[in-house]
Amino acid sequence: MIGKLTGTLSEKNPPQVLVDCHGVGYEVDVPMSTFYNLPGVGEKVSLLTHFVVREDAQILFGFGSAGEREAFRQLIRISGVGPRTALAVLSGMSVGDIGQAVTQQDASRLVKIPGIGKKTAERLLLELKGKIGADLGTIGHAVVDDNQADILQALVALGYSDKEARAALKSLPKDASVSDGIKQALKALAR
Repeated sequence: MIGKLTGTLSEKNPPQVLVDCHGVGYEVDVPMSTFYNLPGVGEKVSLLTHFVVREDAQILFGFGSAGEREAFRQLIRISGVGPRTALAVLSGMSVGDIGQAVTQQDASRLVKIPGIGKKTAERLLLELKGKIGADLGTIGHAVVDDNQADILQALVALGYSDKEARAALKSLPKDASVSDGIKQALKALAR
């Protein structure tokens, strides 16, 4: 799985960019929130990615922050919501705005996004409740900085549930390195 790309930004054609990584060009679909924050063509760029493999296509989606990528992953887990719809939601709203809409159960904000009707908006709000919080756009009430996201991913890969891993993250100091954080979280989970 491709988790991150770092290279030279070769082309920008919304919503797709071309990232040259040492001679290999990757076409990456990005939400408009990420697209607007990209550097100019020819400059170095780094994107967190999510790789989707289907029977008829292999598509790479890129994000400027771990919060955007996690929100995308939460959205595509919902039945009937594909990667294109998730990209449209993230292009139309920031992660913080999505969190506020979910907390307030405000479907009217989601209906403004092209391709999202009233029923889809209501289903999104229901499915995302408790998974995306309003406190500064955090996902599952855990801070989504890179170190904590890496620690969370490692704990889930070791077989702990998402809920257990997030609970262990809360007991860690905010400035913990990935290796120290994993060790401390494992000690906390062993109790």
